[in-house]
Order: sequence, then structure tokens, then C-alpha cells
Amino acid sequence: MATDKSSIFEDVYAVVRLIPQGRVTSYGAIAQFLGKKSGARLVGWAMNACHADPSIPAHRVVNSTGMLTGKGFFGGNLMQELLEAEGLVIKNDKIVDFKKHLWVPSEELL
Repeated sequence: MATDKSSIFEDVYAVVRLIPQGRVTSYGAIAQFLGKKSGARLVGWAMNACHADPSIPAHRVVNSTGMLTGKGFFGGNLMQELLEAEGLVIKNDKIVDFKKHLWVPSEELL
């Protein structure tokens, strides 16, 4: 497992690239999968740093309750629009039926 920040960010991005279309995951779920149980904030930093890379579907990473907390980094309503284009319903910056759409890498990949 990576130890320096840039390598950890690359580990985060590798997981984010695996999130299926129409599904979302949380910062904490990614951190747990990477063995960084309390590393949700680190995952958030990685997500904040990657918005210029279209190969990373950062719009699919939300907080643990389904809130679009990273929305400000996309500009306007782009994060919501991208999720809605994948079939998710967003109301008041929160994913409706969040648990139904939640992809947990430690359950799906192991």
C-alpha cells in the first residue's frame, strides 16, 4: 500500500475509476478499502485535486449520507447533472435512495 501522498492519491483514483456508472460511494468507504479507516478527509483531498482529470469519475464520490459535498469543485450544478445523467435522483443536494445506489468497494471488490 502506498505511503506518500501522491501514491495514496493514485490508489484513491484507482478505486474511484472502478465505481460503476449509476452508483456512488463515500469518502469513508474508499478510505476503509485502502486500509485508512479514518482517512475520509484524505480521500476528500484526493478528490479535490483531481477534477481536471476526466478519467476519474469524481462526481460518484459523496459523503456518508449521500450529500454532494464536493459539488463546489465542479462549478454550478455539474456534479448533480452528471449523476442525474446516470439515472440518480438528487433532491436538496442529496441522493434519493442513497443506500440503493451505494457501492462499497470492500464488499464489491473483495
